[in-house]
Amino acid sequence: MVPRSLEQWLAYQSQVHPQAIDLGLDRLMQVLERLGWRQPTVPVITVAGTNGKGSVSGYCAAIMRAAGYRVGTFTSPHLRDYRERIGIHDRWVSAAELVSAFERIEAARGEVGLTFFEFNTLAALLVFEAAKLDAWVLEIGMGGRLDAVNVVDPDVAVVVSIGLDHQEYLGTTLEAIGREKAGIFRRGRAAVLGSLDMPDVVENTARSIGAPLKRLGAEFSYIVAGAGWRYRGTRWDLPRLPAPALVGDTQYANAATAIAALEEIDARLDIPVAAVARGLTQVRLTARFQVIAPTAPGSPTWILDVAHNPAAARVLARNLRDRPIGGRTLAVCGILADKDAAGVVAELRDCVHAWWCIPTEGERGRSGAALAQMIRSQLGAPVEAADSTSAGCAAALAHSKPMDRIVVFGSFHAVGPVLDWLESHDLLPPATLPEYTAAPQPTYV
Repeated sequence: MVPRSLEQWLAYQSQVHPQAIDLGLDRLMQVLERLGWRQPTVPVITVAGTNGKGSVSGYCAAIMRAAGYRVGTFTSPHLRDYRERIGIHDRWVSAAELVSAFERIEAARGEVGLTFFEFNTLAALLVFEAAKLDAWVLEIGMGGRLDAVNVVDPDVAVVVSIGLDHQEYLGTTLEAIGREKAGIFRRGRAAVLGSLDMPDVVENTARSIGAPLKRLGAEFSYIVAGAGWRYRGTRWDLPRLPAPALVGDTQYANAATAIAALEEIDARLDIPVAAVARGLTQVRLTARFQVIAPTAPGSPTWILDVAHNPAAARVLARNLRDRPIGGRTLAVCGILADKDAAGVVAELRDCVHAWWCIPTEGERGRSGAALAQMIRSQLGAPVEAADSTSAGCAAALAHSKPMDRIVVFGSFHAVGPVLDWLESHDLLPPATLPEYTAAPQPTYV
């Protein structure tokens, strides 16, 4: 059957390639050549990193939008709707745009087998090309060197952080993972390093290929003072910036890293100081320490965070400690089977009073019972297993008191369904922007 709807196309794409993950650029290059695709002529910022790349991408896009530019953003994975992955200025990609792109890709690929993510990446490139944008912000899916997004030559390449994740594909050491992520650098194009704790191989790779370095703490820095902060870089000195809208001390480093990247394209896109300040306060990212205030008297606060590895859990724990409450912290968590769940739990064990483990679906999924068994072996706190997202959330809510908070964390595959559950129970505030579903279908050139 020839796919027609977006849902049919997504189901079809999961069956085209025998492996869900098969890193490499050759297949994409073949299809792009058949499509007659060319590298973008507008500025491109590519962002890689174990943690923080969503925040840095969000700041870059928000600041450029505040300056009046039309920006395309490509991120992954999604929480609730596949269309979240491709943003066109101030809206999601429409189903019609995606189907049109998929039809072109399918006609061009012939015998070339593409993974689900490769279809996704190719669609983003075609949609952005048709939308005639002013800039692109591309988030690497996994690693860097062999990630599908790396078919695009960026004007600025950012590596936010390096941690132990996806070790079966990227290597078992920080040096090996850093080498893969540094594969997004290009000769003569700025390489922005957004962490003070970066493996030497990342900097050495940039130097070896002739990519000018911009390192946090060296070529750019930030100073927090009171309610504001100051950015200092190679071109810009921006005092009295407002605090980033995203919560947590680490967001100052993420925001500074984004500004360091934007500084490199200022010759092509003029970005006023006022736009930097406005963008910092306007950025919104779902499930990055997202606080949902009680909707009724006696209800607990909900906090959503896609912390799915030990480094991200460490940041989540710090954010929780920095915001003490009068009640208890209850956890609803779901962690994929190929993630270091023990490391995640170790970071949060002193912050959580009781745990509810929910299942994650798919080939990499883990049951709530399996996760609960692992957590019980480490903790003395109460740990319960749930056989569904709704059961876990309902149980945590039933055990909560007005001064408590319920922290939902782990995989996108866990947090996304919790968002659905919260909405179905009128516990989720309305979205700040509507979900655009009727965008005009593009005309491809």
